[in-house]
Amino acid sequence: MTTATQSAVSAEFAVGIREMFLQSLERELPVTRKVIASVPENKKEWRPDPKARNAWELVAHLANSDVWFLNGIADHHFPQDPPLAAPAQNVADTAAWYEKNMKSAMERVRRMSPEQLLVPVDFYGAFNLPAFAYLEFCLKHSIHHRAQLGTYLRPMGSTCPSIYGGSADEPWEG
Repeated sequence: MTTATQSAVSAEFAVGIREMFLQSLERELPVTRKVIASVPENKKEWRPDPKARNAWELVAHLANSDVWFLNGIADHHFPQDPPLAAPAQNVADTAAWYEKNMKSAMERVRRMSPEQLLVPVDFYGAFNLPAFAYLEFCLKHSIHHRAQLGTYLRPMGSTCPSIYGGSADEPWEG
């Protein structure tokens, strides 16, 4: 974003966008946790194609990246890359870690002042956007990788939870 564009974004706008995306992330959190928790412990190495990440690598990327994005926004700095290793040794503990750390990272972003939300943050030289703008990246990135993981579940012998409406395994209850 150029300086002229940045000055056109008001603090009130940044706060409104933050709340919109944090509320979206809060609604997505239990669904993402369920998808992570649905990975069978004995099938973590399963992958649909030799070029694809295996299920455990995808779980690690999804869990770590979501928290990494939010903490990067709060810190005004994106460290080199999110960790590759899973944050816990098993699926259940990783799902619990994800929920706990996402809530903490979301709260850090929620506590940011309007002025802090407007601070431009470099993203590997590719972008230099106000901090609040990266919330959209976080949400889309999370949904993208959750969908990938969701497509792994049935071929691994698991069930697919309700994500946006019911599934054959978990009917929508409206």
